[in-house]
Amino acid sequence: MSYKFFTSESVAAGHPDKIADAISDAILDEILRQDPNGRAGLETIVGADTIGLFGEIKTDAQVDFEKIARETVRRLGYTNPDWNFSDRSTIINNIHQQSPEIAQGVDNEGAGDQGMMFGFACDETPELMPLPITLAHALTKNLDEARESGKLTWLRPDGKSQVTVRYEDGKPTGIEKVVMAVAHSEDISDDEVRKQIIEKIITPTLKDYGYTVAIQSIVINGTGTWHIPGPDTDAGLTGRKIVVDGYGGYARVGGGAFSGKDPSKVDRSAAYAARYIAKNVVAEGLASKCEVALAYVIGRAEPMMKAFDTFGTETKTYDEIKQYIDNLLDTTVRGIVEGLNLKQPIYSKSTAYGHFGKTDLPWEQIKV
Repeated sequence: MSYKFFTSESVAAGHPDKIADAISDAILDEILRQDPNGRAGLETIVGADTIGLFGEIKTDAQVDFEKIARETVRRLGYTNPDWNFSDRSTIINNIHQQSPEIAQGVDNEGAGDQGMMFGFACDETPELMPLPITLAHALTKNLDEARESGKLTWLRPDGKSQVTVRYEDGKPTGIEKVVMAVAHSEDISDDEVRKQIIEKIITPTLKDYGYTVAIQSIVINGTGTWHIPGPDTDAGLTGRKIVVDGYGGYARVGGGAFSGKDPSKVDRSAAYAARYIAKNVVAEGLASKCEVALAYVIGRAEPMMKAFDTFGTETKTYDEIKQYIDNLLDTTVRGIVEGLNLKQPIYSKSTAYGHFGKTDLPWEQIKV
């Protein structure tokens, strides 16, 4: 880590891009619930009073796409038509059957597309994730929980966080800045919003990780007031928060997004495999920082590239770490899907607050 300061951001589950991700993953989960071998490449767009569903599927599952979309929007807190986006918004459905040219390669257990994927882990946090993105996710998660639990009744379902961490000799030593944007009702002043967000969200969240931040280094709602949340303010698309979903810019990002894609799509499954490998390398004490790179070509099972970097933090030789990685997980498409048990309806758990660092997901497990 050569930066003296590093910043990462996160977004709340009710951010427009995350609404789109959530709908795509909810539909995918329903397909896999009925048909574990089902395939999907789903894209959702949300805008002013409108939800658009696009993409491809190959499944015998009977899915009520519109019902799932409305239930997801309702779960995320959008039930007020006055915000010009709600569970009663217009839905356009253009989901169609998968291209037979793509299907023929996947049917032979090959990758569903070409591309490169990266996974990363480091020892900065208990989650073996970089500290900036970990804190940013914790802030948005706690923001959502405060609204859902009724602790802060004036919150509305949209928001963002941003954390700047100070580093010395490659190790985090303090929090330099915290920025949050929160949508709120009209019956609370800007000063009171700032006071309560600092007291009930920022201070306890940072304390959980052993940090504090100076009051003058906190920005809440940089433009002052924010009343209307969601897609009426800014349209949302599946896959547009790829850096938020990964490592907050601290590590490399692959060529494709995650949400709405079944595990035959290596954009998703191989990125999870790379994280699994990197995390286990660090957990095993073979390095304090590890990045794993994989690359595939459509229709072929084996990766075209399989590489890793430990950034000079390794405790074993290159060959010893390589042998450990090779024995840890079969990185063919089938090997990843079966080894990590990815044909489950688990993907809605990954949608908000990042796809990595959550202990209940299979690619976050430490192999004993």
